[in-house]
Amino acid sequence: MAKTTKSEKVPPTMQSTYESIVELTDAVAEKHLDSEYAQLFRYATAALCRKRPSPLATGHVNTWAAGIAYAIGAVNFLFDKSQTPHLRGAELCQAFGVGSSTGSAKAKVVKTALGLFQFHPDWTLPSKLERNPLVWMLTVNGFIVDIRSMPREAQEIAYRKGLIPYIPADRRGNTDV
Repeated sequence: MAKTTKSEKVPPTMQSTYESIVELTDAVAEKHLDSEYAQLFRYATAALCRKRPSPLATGHVNTWAAGIAYAIGAVNFLFDKSQTPHLRGAELCQAFGVGSSTGSAKAKVVKTALGLFQFHPDWTLPSKLERNPLVWMLTVNGFIVDIRSMPREAQEIAYRKGLIPYIPADRRGNTDV
């Protein structure tokens, strides 16, 4: 799986679309979610703007905003009542002024375009990285291992290669993940 480059850079032709969508996603994230979701929404919107052709070039910005939020929410189990924050899919779509079927249909396009799936390491909220098993599973000498149980030297190599987001021992005791 290719590492996703997280950036808010967009082509000049898509700048106004990006700003319109981000204005909506930021407002919904501020009211119903948190800043981590807002940041991932911005990254996802920018990534979609950079696609050629961009799916965001046609359609209403509120439907795309809902689809982006729905897709990122699905990756991070936003619709699971045991999670904090938590929203039902219908509530999320309603916050953007679109129906559930419209929001989920756009989310499918977003998921396909960005290759999203649940627990996707590149699209997991930073606060949930520690608990995401896919972030830490690597193949070492043909065996799948949890890099957190490997010696620090192996963790440092994996970090330098960009395979893990940080060295777990450096974060122990730090809840500000």
